[in-house]
Amino acid sequence: MYEPNVVGDWQEYDEHAGLRIRVHRLEAAEPPRGRDDAAAGLTYFSVRVTIENRGSRHYGVHLEDGQLDIRVGPDGEGAFIDWRNSQFIEGFDVYPLRRATAVLYAAGPEASLTHVDVQVQLRVDDEWTDRRLWAGGIGLLEAAAPAAPAAGAQSSLAHQVSAFLKEQTEPGGA
Repeated sequence: MYEPNVVGDWQEYDEHAGLRIRVHRLEAAEPPRGRDDAAAGLTYFSVRVTIENRGSRHYGVHLEDGQLDIRVGPDGEGAFIDWRNSQFIEGFDVYPLRRATAVLYAAGPEASLTHVDVQVQLRVDDEWTDRRLWAGGIGLLEAAAPAAPAAGAQSSLAHQVSAFLKEQTEPGGA
């Protein structure tokens, strides 16, 4: 079964030696050029998509609107993507030991932001790669939550990831 990446993980492209990608820095953030009227009542967040070349040749990469999909909440509803404020990678040559980063601004209902999925389909040298998925969330509600977690909070993706990472850092935990 295909397992999604956790936000922050690097994903290698087997068909393009040395090329890898990651979705990272998923955080609450206001867009630099102001809010879009269509996002009224929604909470803005940003996410970065970085492409790194660790190979020996350069790759022409494209990461534009239509190659990204952001879903929020347990039902995977589409987030509002603010194309005007987002910064894409449009036909950029990524040389060895270099990176290129796209910054996306999106918005969704605040309660749904604890579960965010980002799907990316990169175009490299005019070839489409397979779609890759990253899962994560924004802890906007954690500060307002009571000290004892609610019954449903323990089954959230963010809680599962946190528990896994804590187990990995404890002595004797794998």
